[in-house]
Amino acid sequence: MRLKILPPGLFLMFMVVMIGSHYILPIEKFILRPYSYVGVVLVLSGLVFVVWPDAIFKKSKTTIKPYEDPAKLITVGPFRVSRHPTYLGMVGVLLGAAVVLGSVTPFVFPFLFAIVVDTFYIRFEEKRLEAMFGEQYRQYRQKVRRWV
Repeated sequence: MRLKILPPGLFLMFMVVMIGSHYILPIEKFILRPYSYVGVVLVLSGLVFVVWPDAIFKKSKTTIKPYEDPAKLITVGPFRVSRHPTYLGMVGVLLGAAVVLGSVTPFVFPFLFAIVVDTFYIRFEEKRLEAMFGEQYRQYRQKVRRWV
């Protein structure tokens, strides 16, 4: 059986390693208080983009899990500005946490997470959505960018 790590699990692993790296290898603290509190706004904004799409999936009675076939193509709410708002929200939370921590090392992790998610989840999901929804998905893809 192949191990399938769901995005929230990957996100939590990145968060833990990011925070640990701040304390183990902080390099240099360059965002000091009170400026580091701007990160709280980024974390809260990111959480909106994590929770809101989940609520839309539940209301639409379709899956949010990348390894399951969706019942519907969702194009409302945050999906009008990003094809993958949940991943965008996770990156926002990581970036906000990096700002709160304020040292150089944590800033590697939001970008690394985005690359990993894009490579191992988004490309797979987009192929599946195109196969399932065909022209409807292609039209949506032309209107809405992958990230923002």
